[in-house]
Amino acid sequence: METFLCPSSDLLKSSRPSSLSLFSHRFSCSSRGVSKKWSVSLPRSSHQQRQEAKPKRQSVSHDLLKSITKGFVGLAAAATALASVHSDSPAFAESITVAFPVSRAQEVNTVQRTLVEAWGLIRETFIDPTFNHQDWDLKLQQTMVEMFPLRSADAAYSKVKGMLSTLGDPFTRIISPKEYQSFRIGSDGNLQGVGIFISVEPRTGHLVVLTCLEGSPAARAGIHEGDELIEINGQRLDGVDSEAAAQRLRGQAGTSVTVKLQSGKSLGSASSIKEVKLPREYIRLSPISSAVIPHRTPDGRQIKTGYVKLSTFSQTAAADMENTIHEMENQGVHSYILDLRNNPGGLVKAGLDVAQIWLDGNETLVNTIDRDGKMSPINMVNGHAITHNPLVVLVNEGSASASEILAGALHDNGRAILVGHKTFGKGKIQSVTELHDGSALFVTVAKYLSPALHDIDQVGIAPDVQCTADMLNSTKEPSFKNKGSVSSLEADSCIMVAEHELDIQESKGTAS
Repeated sequence: METFLCPSSDLLKSSRPSSLSLFSHRFSCSSRGVSKKWSVSLPRSSHQQRQEAKPKRQSVSHDLLKSITKGFVGLAAAATALASVHSDSPAFAESITVAFPVSRAQEVNTVQRTLVEAWGLIRETFIDPTFNHQDWDLKLQQTMVEMFPLRSADAAYSKVKGMLSTLGDPFTRIISPKEYQSFRIGSDGNLQGVGIFISVEPRTGHLVVLTCLEGSPAARAGIHEGDELIEINGQRLDGVDSEAAAQRLRGQAGTSVTVKLQSGKSLGSASSIKEVKLPREYIRLSPISSAVIPHRTPDGRQIKTGYVKLSTFSQTAAADMENTIHEMENQGVHSYILDLRNNPGGLVKAGLDVAQIWLDGNETLVNTIDRDGKMSPINMVNGHAITHNPLVVLVNEGSASASEILAGALHDNGRAILVGHKTFGKGKIQSVTELHDGSALFVTVAKYLSPALHDIDQVGIAPDVQCTADMLNSTKEPSFKNKGSVSSLEADSCIMVAEHELDIQESKGTAS
């Protein structure tokens, strides 16, 4: 595919932070062999500064060192690595020294370095400065010792994930380079490929086409929903999952890929099999779908309601939203329905940028709380809304993270009525940092409250008006597009409730 991982968390995108420039590795040779050393320069957190009146040195215990060297009789010494944490402040003249064994398996050694990076980032930024009431430095030592006898990167990554799980926060996690590549496609909104969305058909286990992006190489070649993929570049796809197949379809723009398919309309017929050569191009994935819904008010007037569905908060979300609203304003739309149902979140900045499309002035969009408990509001600066027409926002239990930030900002500032069901309830924000091996670390760095100081985490946002869930369990998105069919929307009870609420606003003359 072009299948991709939808971001399931609020993210503050980050390149490598400046602290990573302090990571180094060096090799020192002697007659006794080669030892590797990493030095990590990380300041202690303010919490640790308050708790530790005196600088403290931690080192590997005698028993731990004994376990490290066990089984290596005859070697002059076991290879060790040192992670030292220090500060230029006079109060922290001493360093915390952590010793651990360096694996001789290169791929495990690479993951060890990744672990040091992840450990340091968490030590600096994790929302809970007690690290779930555990000694985070000792945790690094223990995990390195557990990694030492391993021989594969997969096994080593399992140890990293196990270490992160002890923090008690499911949103602080590490993903593989391949998973991060898929995540980037979702958050950046761009890929190089052929424009096919594919999935495994549960009944047969075969790979089938979900849809082709309009105007993409796949669409131009006549590939349709339901077609079954048989081969990619001459390689059979038996037992291949959708992500692995997607990796084969993607590639540098200007190259090509050959696919063999069987038409979904005539499966089982040899004559329905075709082979096509598809050029790879830059594919832009818009998170916006929209339609203009003609609507008759209770007093008999014919008006237009703009329906906008936002599927995720990618980098292009705000720009795409702005273009869509401008286009609808030019078409004479009188009111709007913003659909955030089943939107799992994404980039925090994208959510805040979308909010500013609808709001004026210097309104508070969200309040953040850092690891020291300090609350800081994030406000607009001289905002100018594109439209002041009435707005209803649709939410449900699948609306999470940035969706809740946006819904809270529009609701608490009196801009929108919420219709649907209580939201998911995720009031935490993650940073995401690419590590040296191409993997990525997600770290929960802050909590947030709505502008009216409502706690959302594990609570959610209750809508002003509920609606029935006739279509909420549908796994297939409505097949509308700009200026397209709205038949799939007319059966949606939540949209009908939203139109009723817009009629009430219209009758009261309460355009926001």
